[in-house]
Amino acid sequence: MTLGEFLSDRLGSLLLQLTCAGISALFLWASGTQPGVLVILLLALLPVYAGAQLAVFLRRRARLEELTAILDRLDQPYLFPECVPPPAGLYERRLFDLARRACRAMTGAVSDAQAAQREYREYVEQWVHEIKTPITAARLVCRPLEGEVRRRLSCELEQIEAHVERALFYARAESPERDCVLRQTGLSEIAAQAIQAHRTLLIQSGVRVETRGLDCQVYTDRKWAVFILGQLLQNAARYRGESPAVTVSAQPLGKQVRLTVADNGIGIPAHELPRVFDRGFTGSNGRRSGGPGPAGGSTGMGLYLCRRLSRFLELGLSIDSEEGRGTAVTLTFPSREALGRPSGPAPQ
Repeated sequence: MTLGEFLSDRLGSLLLQLTCAGISALFLWASGTQPGVLVILLLALLPVYAGAQLAVFLRRRARLEELTAILDRLDQPYLFPECVPPPAGLYERRLFDLARRACRAMTGAVSDAQAAQREYREYVEQWVHEIKTPITAARLVCRPLEGEVRRRLSCELEQIEAHVERALFYARAESPERDCVLRQTGLSEIAAQAIQAHRTLLIQSGVRVETRGLDCQVYTDRKWAVFILGQLLQNAARYRGESPAVTVSAQPLGKQVRLTVADNGIGIPAHELPRVFDRGFTGSNGRRSGGPGPAGGSTGMGLYLCRRLSRFLELGLSIDSEEGRGTAVTLTFPSREALGRPSGPAPQ
């Protein structure tokens, strides 16, 4: 708070006090008080009055600075009314009592919302694990079948499993620290696991996958990295072109490793590129690809989850595309020293 703000806030009170002082001076003059005495009296009272106002200003500014410092140090600012020192005046005490009542009501609402969110997350995780049982059973039922029927059913079951896995990672993304373990792992293992997980979709879509230079070690969570790479492979199959092919390649950059997933698909319009990581954004290609088929329709959640998980894993994520020529997505794995969280031991 500046002195100008203080005076502006108290302008009405100051004008009233000065008016009262003027009326008092007129009354004393009318009562026969000598003008010289009035001038001396006013000159003596003016510094006292100005000093009192300055003291009020300094006290209030110090109080605001103290409260601001307390608020800045809090990890949870909504607990501010519970952490301030006892107010000095009655008016301030009443204000803080009202603030505390409002804060307690909000804290209760936040706690209830967090509990409901936690219960929902636990339910989704439990549902995902339970739904995998009938999916596995359906796969076993499909085995005796022959020809096109078996291929189509297998592809649809794989798509169901992909949607289920996406729901699981969406729920886990709300509190990723509970499920993430950073450790050294090989890019070749991550790529092989992701390709195997989506093998049926890639075969049904006629997508040829080529890997290059994946003999690199990175520090990440293998399960999450496999999920992110799997989403990129699904997109390559969904938005494929003629003679579809995907190249998964790695390039060391000092202590970092850059992984690129490039396809020769239909690409993304330039005006849609800034929005591809937005939640629920499908774009013109996603709307055209909806409906039956080996790649299914777009949900607009795949790249959104990739961005959320990559931020927590401290991965650099960028996309470059040219409509009609293909898309390249780049993941940059940080060095172990650059990670903001401790990593676990390398698997034996």
